[in-house]
Amino acid sequence: MSPLIKIARALGVRLGTFLDDHDQLGPLVTRSGEPKKAASFSNQHSDARSHMDFYALANGKSGRHMEPFIVDIEHTDDTYQLSSHEGEEFIYILEGKVEVVYGKETYVLNTGDSIYYDSFVDHHVHSAQEQSAKILAVVYTPV
Repeated sequence: MSPLIKIARALGVRLGTFLDDHDQLGPLVTRSGEPKKAASFSNQHSDARSHMDFYALANGKSGRHMEPFIVDIEHTDDTYQLSSHEGEEFIYILEGKVEVVYGKETYVLNTGDSIYYDSFVDHHVHSAQEQSAKILAVVYTPV
């Protein structure tokens, strides 16, 4: 997601601009069971295997500063590259176990746990213990 954030920043637009098909004023309701547009990411390295499917929850909300997603994380091998970008992230674990590498620290989070961090510190989010996971992620990127 880091390259997409950098492109949005360079163009002076919100990250959600790349996922929106229309703008809505006022509140935006996303109903359970409604299809959500997905975007898949791994990290800025083109040889990395995609391991995260992002389902936007605020697709179309005009003027937003936060990007909420449901993210399905598939287990991958133990090789990954840390990345960083402007902003902040909040992650809540809905299912499974997730490992968050943040700078020189590693945090293992279980269902019901959460983490809030500054995205400018090198980080990586992935599933733990050879199983998939599901998270709620809210990304804030200043414009």
